[in-house]
Amino acid sequence: MTSLLALGVIAAAQPGAAQTVANPSAPAATAPTDDLVEQGDIIVTAQRRDERARDVPISITNVTAAQLETANIQQLSDVARVTPALRFDSSGSFSQPTIRGVGTAVTTSGGGPNVGIYVDGFYVANPEATAFDLTKTQSIQVLKGPQGTLFGRNTTGGAILVTTAEPSMVTAAEFKATYGRFDAQTYQGYVTTGLGTRVAVDLEGQLRKGDGYFRNLANDDRDVGAYQNWSVRGGVKVRVTDDLSVLLRYTHSETDDPTLLLTNAYVDRNGGSGFYSRVPLAAYGTNSSAGKPLVYAFAPPATYATRPGEVVNVPGTPTRFTNQTDAFQATIRADLGFADLTSYTQVRKDDAVNLQDLDATALALFNINLGIGNRTTTQEFLFTSKPGSALQWTAGLYYFRNRDTYFVNAAFGPPPYMPFGGSSTTTRSYAAFADGTYQLSPSLFFTAGLRYGHDVVGDAYFLIPVTQARFDVPEYKTSRVTPRAVLRYKPSDVSSVYASYSRGYKAGILNVGGASAVPIRPEDIDAFEIGYKFDDRRLSFDLAAYYYRYKNLQVSSFQSGLALITNAASSHISGAEASARYKLTSTFDLTAGAAYTHARYKDFSQAPFYSYCDPTGTVAGLVCGAIGPGSITQTTNDSSGYQMQRAPDFTANAGANYHTALADGTFSLSGNLYYTSKFYFDASKQFEQTGYAVLAMRAQWTDPSDRFTLAVFGDNLTGKRYRNQVLFNTLGIGAVWNAPRTCGVTLAAKF
Repeated sequence: MTSLLALGVIAAAQPGAAQTVANPSAPAATAPTDDLVEQGDIIVTAQRRDERARDVPISITNVTAAQLETANIQQLSDVARVTPALRFDSSGSFSQPTIRGVGTAVTTSGGGPNVGIYVDGFYVANPEATAFDLTKTQSIQVLKGPQGTLFGRNTTGGAILVTTAEPSMVTAAEFKATYGRFDAQTYQGYVTTGLGTRVAVDLEGQLRKGDGYFRNLANDDRDVGAYQNWSVRGGVKVRVTDDLSVLLRYTHSETDDPTLLLTNAYVDRNGGSGFYSRVPLAAYGTNSSAGKPLVYAFAPPATYATRPGEVVNVPGTPTRFTNQTDAFQATIRADLGFADLTSYTQVRKDDAVNLQDLDATALALFNINLGIGNRTTTQEFLFTSKPGSALQWTAGLYYFRNRDTYFVNAAFGPPPYMPFGGSSTTTRSYAAFADGTYQLSPSLFFTAGLRYGHDVVGDAYFLIPVTQARFDVPEYKTSRVTPRAVLRYKPSDVSSVYASYSRGYKAGILNVGGASAVPIRPEDIDAFEIGYKFDDRRLSFDLAAYYYRYKNLQVSSFQSGLALITNAASSHISGAEASARYKLTSTFDLTAGAAYTHARYKDFSQAPFYSYCDPTGTVAGLVCGAIGPGSITQTTNDSSGYQMQRAPDFTANAGANYHTALADGTFSLSGNLYYTSKFYFDASKQFEQTGYAVLAMRAQWTDPSDRFTLAVFGDNLTGKRYRNQVLFNTLGIGAVWNAPRTCGVTLAAKF
């Protein structure tokens, strides 16, 4: 497929192609971007073209390679520490970022995120493959608000764009080694060079391993959280002509990391208003549950742990997450004369295995072996106009296909596992879009865009638990039109004001993970935003205020290992954000950001609520039935007006970076503080995380040749322990804790 696309683009571009030698590391049309870089402007690609950040009417947090280093950001999820209104949570091994209160807790076949993640223009569909390690990253852009016109489905919350280095004709090599607490080791290498006059290649690799920060109380094993992740990526860039380049990439990565699955018992701090509130006083002697673990009521204390970093795993019932990814990508750029064309072609395979005890105790109640396979193909043709005219436009065609298959094996006791269930869906998406900005006057601009998307979910089935009988589910089709309109005014060359409207949607799915044939409708969001941007290259700051109307929220609940999805909620979200960067002197920079998010469910009368079932069997909705007294049951709660899950009212970050000459080299010191107010992991306000602040610092010295760097760093220097996630279901309520205070040293060399 890729070769046919390449031949087609070559044929289209060849008649006007000049046959002079050129640098293959440069894109097809580089002059405008180079000029902007030379001027010292912050460049972003939020509108699918290179533009000054202050000229883009979208709320953006742009993190450069230098900022990634000074903030010690090692994984994509770490970028939340420097991004107001972004949380990067997980549910088990599924990454679930949330921007301005818009996220998802859906983990099922065909389900996807509300925040789209793109690496070098390619969509990462698998939520188990998005919390990846960062290697040779040039920038990360966090786009806030629906991006339905230019990026399409599953971007109701926004999009995260990761840009990495491309092969260069200039030979260069880098190596970095890091050692830290808990025997944490990271090794990274990168090399690039030219072959002849038109071909450049690069190769990068990374290995990250360590003992982890968990302790298994069952046998005092302090390696229960041991992990080892590695990846390699190679690229070849060919400058076919001055007007045509082809970049081919292959990536292989393997993850073996139980961190996101090592749960201990969640302790209820809400007392009578929480987990026990619907159980009669006579059932357990008191309605107050404050300080009690939320596990099977008759589980002995020796079978569970509650303190951060402690788990109770019986040997022979392993907790493990593995994932293997192979991806082939082709990026073709061509100058067509009247416009630039970029073709993005991707074929990707992900295979994951989750081994976990779902009841958060050492009792052999329910252990699962969940295998998930994803096969993804994407193709996009993107046309962008040449700079210099009053009308700047972007248009494109997009195709997406993903088949995911879930194989569920379970053990009602210690392994071996037996077949328990499974499901599969194939999602196909087709889209066409156009977006244009017209300069009405020297200082007034109007933008309008429209995207039509058609989604088909088919080839779907689920296996009835235990019996393994197959049930085929009818095909489900939906279509959406997602427009946007923006009016932008430039009071000066260094500032702009804008007002915008945009619409986004999250595609509909089939609830095969819940063993149901009922389709789940798409989510829809309408967003209204006003903003102001200023950047004179010494001081830059952005202000934005917004209001969202959000309906048909896809809501999940978990019963006996099944993920049940419904359209059960609507919400209103409003808020304001501010971010600033100030170069106090040539050696001292300050950054700060803050976000207020008022995210509340407008209508959510059937929110999941978890409680112990009534041993007496007299309370409606809490009868034990087959699960037995003291087990957990799910009922419903009217959560209308409640704070949305994973949506803190307030988040903020502040950073400082200072550098000076020392011993003929350069010494730098940086720090970053992140704060979040309290939030809830669920919609019924049962599972709360109190507010916290974490501090990271880094000091480094680079030798006079600018080739060798020695750095020391510390993360979570405040020593705050908080829950990264809460896994709630009728088998037990488990919590996964963050890493404690860590520190380390890094040695880097470049040639």
